[in-house]
Amino acid sequence: MGPENQTRMSEFLLLGLSEKPEQQLPLFGLSLDMYMVTVVGNILITLAIGSDSHLHTPMYFFLSNLSLVDVCLVTTLVPKMLMNLLTHNKAISYAGCFAQMYFFIVFVCLDNLLLTVMAYDRFVAICHPLHYVTIMSPRICGFLVLMAWSISLLNSILQILMVMRLSFCTEREISHFFCDLGEVMKLSCSDTFTNDILVYFVTGLLGVLPFTGILFSYTQICSSILRVPSAGGKYKAFSTCGSHLSVVLLFYGTGLGVYLSSSVTHSSWKILVASVMYSVVTPMLNPFIYSLRNKDMKEALRRFTSRTASSQ
Repeated sequence: MGPENQTRMSEFLLLGLSEKPEQQLPLFGLSLDMYMVTVVGNILITLAIGSDSHLHTPMYFFLSNLSLVDVCLVTTLVPKMLMNLLTHNKAISYAGCFAQMYFFIVFVCLDNLLLTVMAYDRFVAICHPLHYVTIMSPRICGFLVLMAWSISLLNSILQILMVMRLSFCTEREISHFFCDLGEVMKLSCSDTFTNDILVYFVTGLLGVLPFTGILFSYTQICSSILRVPSAGGKYKAFSTCGSHLSVVLLFYGTGLGVYLSSSVTHSSWKILVASVMYSVVTPMLNPFIYSLRNKDMKEALRRFTSRTASSQ
């Protein structure tokens, strides 16, 4: 493609979940409800943990960080989608698109790394309980969260800088409800081979390795639990990591669904549904999983809501 045909896009068009006018209002209502439930649920989790001294432990420290990241993740995607549905305007500026890509990569990577850190925390708690306080000290916990943020920010900066070097020609329609990295790269009229290699490398490094670490942690956890002599002891040990395991399965299951949908099918609808499950539904369900399966979390939420109601 000659230089005369290469232009810098002033805006892209997000085709969204549906182009049918009669479906715009129902989609707006459903998306708004899901967004509100996600934000309120995760903020409640964070406030309940912060206000309850019984929950000032490494496990709940990581959970409060995960909840805040989930709020940031859906806020990166859903408000723009809601505005487009309400105004019937599909446009997103070039800068807005790249900003959305940047923050989406940051928060998805953070979700991934925080879940890995939480698996390590459960591994230490169950397999090395006598050394738990020493290994998972406040300084170490803060360092692990700081490392997760640093890796996520550096990865996102690298990915965005690599995309910014691409040229975009006349094609500007993104078959998605947000500026997905892969979909934006498809619009480029430049050679994306280097970008593709980078994406595959980062996916292997920051996707496969953490997931392998989680699998190793839970293999050791299950081995330790099976050696507990009493049935009650086994149940208590497993209950401390049941919620986290459920969130891990949901996060990686829906993430794998997005990958498989984009690899084995050309149906944009199936890819969109998988992406909604991964980026919106999963953050919405996380607070319910932790609050419904965790007695301490339910008690903290009850005490927090009681104090809030009595103070009004």
